[in-house]
Amino acid sequence: MAKEVIWSLKAQESRKDILTYWNNRNKSNIYSIKLNQLFKETIHLITVFPHSGRLTDIENIRFRFVRDYIIVYEESQREIIILLIWDSRQNPDKLKYLK
Repeated sequence: MAKEVIWSLKAQESRKDILTYWNNRNKSNIYSIKLNQLFKETIHLITVFPHSGRLTDIENIRFRFVRDYIIVYEESQREIIILLIWDSRQNPDKLKYLK
């Protein structure tokens, strides 16, 4: 049974920033629409199969790759909380300052 999806404010901002970047870079929203669809499909799979993501060092926190992006999420009994969508080409040390 699929779980409810909750988006953190940080995840909403990061998704918006990513899609806006591609809109501006390509002068078109075609790629952004496709990328957003991949995010949605992956998140749907996460709701059905929450353990399909890779474990992190933090309990109940997992992640899944979507192209060059990482969807970081937390699983609880009734919901999946999308914590962040991270561009994996960035310096990973930046993650320390996102708390």
